[in-house]
Amino acid sequence: MLTLLLTGPGGTGRTTLAAATALAAARQGTRTLLLGTDRDDTLGAALGMRTGPAPALVEPRLTVWRPDPAQGFRDGLAALQDRAASALDLLGAARLDPEELTPLPGADDLALLRALREAALAEAHDLLVVDLPAAPRALALLAAPEELRRCLRRLLPPERQAARALRPVLGRLAGVPLPTGALYETAARWELELAATEAVLADRNTVVRLVAEPGPAGADAVRTAALGLALRGLRTDLLVANRVLPEDVPADSWLGGPLAQQRKTLAEWQGTYDVRTVPHLGRDPRGTDDLAALGAPGAAPGAAPGAVPDAAPGARPGAAPGADARAAPVEWTVTDRLAEDGVLVWSIPLPGAVREELDLVRRGDELAVAAGPFRRTVPLPSALRRCTVDGAALRGDTLTVRFTPDPGLWPRGR
Repeated sequence: MLTLLLTGPGGTGRTTLAAATALAAARQGTRTLLLGTDRDDTLGAALGMRTGPAPALVEPRLTVWRPDPAQGFRDGLAALQDRAASALDLLGAARLDPEELTPLPGADDLALLRALREAALAEAHDLLVVDLPAAPRALALLAAPEELRRCLRRLLPPERQAARALRPVLGRLAGVPLPTGALYETAARWELELAATEAVLADRNTVVRLVAEPGPAGADAVRTAALGLALRGLRTDLLVANRVLPEDVPADSWLGGPLAQQRKTLAEWQGTYDVRTVPHLGRDPRGTDDLAALGAPGAAPGAAPGAVPDAAPGARPGAAPGADARAAPVEWTVTDRLAEDGVLVWSIPLPGAVREELDLVRRGDELAVAAGPFRRTVPLPSALRRCTVDGAALRGDTLTVRFTPDPGLWPRGR
C-alpha cells in the first residue's frame, strides 16, 4: 500500500488538496482511504459531507475516516486504570469515569498515529492519503514514535529487567522497590506499537507531499519543512503550489503584485523541487465537483494530473497507481576513506541547512544533530562507534562528519 502524507504551512488549503488527491486516485480505480486529523470537520466541508469516527463512503473506492481523539483517550485511560488496579486500590485512589474525561493536549496526535498504524497495517486499501496538521506540528508528530521509543529504552531498558523470582530479593538488598513486571510489560507493549508506527513512516511506500502557496512566506515555510523532513529521513515526492493565479491578469490590476511574487517563487521552486501547480478557482472548493476541477496531481510521484500511469513490470494487480514509482530514499551513508585520508565519513543530507544553525554533540554511541529549529538523536553505525569525531563540514546540502578510528577499539590490521 502507498501512504501519502500531506502537510504544509497553515491556511494553504492542504486539507482541500488531500481530499482532491484522494478523489482523483479513487476515480482512477484505486481503493483509497482518506484519513483526517482536524477536530473541526474541515475535511467534510471540502468533500461536501459530514465525516467522523465511523468510516464513510464518499463514492465508489473512496472512504473517509476522521478518528475521535476523545474516545481513544477515554479507552486508553480506562485500560491503564484496569492494568494498574492493584496499585490504585493500595493507594486508595478513586478511579476516573470515562464520561468525565476530556482529551489532554497531544491526544489528537496520538489518535492520528494510532489510526495511521491501523490503516496501514490493515491493508484494506491500496492508497492511504493522510491530511496531516500544519507543517510545524506535523513534523513534531512524525518525530514522536522514534523519540518516544528512545525515551522508553533509556528509562526502562529491557535488559535491566530483573527476573521475576529475584525481584523481591534484589529489592530488599537495594533497599528500594524495583520496577514491577507489569511496568516492563506495559513498556514492551508501547515499544511494539511505536515500532509499528515508525515502520509505517520509514517504509519505502510512504512519502510526504508539501502544499504551499507560492510567495515569500510560503517559500520560507517550505524551506524549513524540507529541512525538518530531511533530518528525519522522510521522503518527499512533490511540492504542490496551490491557489496559483491565472497568467492573464491585467497589468494594472491589484493582483499584478501577488502574481509577480508567485512567478518569482515558482521559478525558485522549480529549480529545487518537483513542482505541480493547482489553480485558484476564485472561491473555496466545496464538494466533489470543485475538487475534481482543481486537477490535483495523482498519487504517483511524477504523475501528471488526471493521468493513469501504466502498470510497472511485476506490479501487484490492483495496486495503487505509482506504487512502484517510489520516491528516492533519504539515506545517511558512511564512506570508507581510511586508505586515502584515514577517516570514515558520514554524509547527512540537509537541504536548506545554514552553517550557523547547525550543531553536533556526540554522547556515547549516539549523535545529536541540530539543524535550525529541529533536533534528532540517532545511534551511530557500528563502525563509527569505535571512532572519535574528527570534524564536520557543510558542503552544499550535505553535512559530512569525519570519524577517526580509535586505536584502542579498532580491530588490528584495518
